[in-house]
Amino acid sequence: MSATTGKSVPQLLEEANAVVPSVAAADAIGWLGSPDTVFLDVRPAAAIAETGTVEGAVCIPRGLLEFNADPDFAMHNPAMDKSKRVVVFCTLGGQAALAGKTLKEMGYGEVLNGGGLQSWKDAGAPITGG
Repeated sequence: MSATTGKSVPQLLEEANAVVPSVAAADAIGWLGSPDTVFLDVRPAAAIAETGTVEGAVCIPRGLLEFNADPDFAMHNPAMDKSKRVVVFCTLGGQAALAGKTLKEMGYGEVLNGGGLQSWKDAGAPITGG
């Protein structure tokens, strides 16, 4: 890392992937509806409106994640619970990795990168909206 250039996207993703394990949609689909698991879509609202999302997913744009994930902050989303498994997904998996790393830094225990929405569609997950 250069003091003038900072970290590159590949470096940030490598760091995130080192602390946020991936889970295949086909493996995680069995957790849908589980009260112990939060499915988190971190894509922008416009993307979700266009393509839909996994049924039951909590939709929080990545730019607002910290505000919604902090239980002591006024914007806290009660669905975000540090005691639950959180499966984060996005378009391809990059935003999910970075968001997952943030959640880990905030004290969330089990955080998994669920990859991109297409993998959920391919695995037969119920999709709503779009």
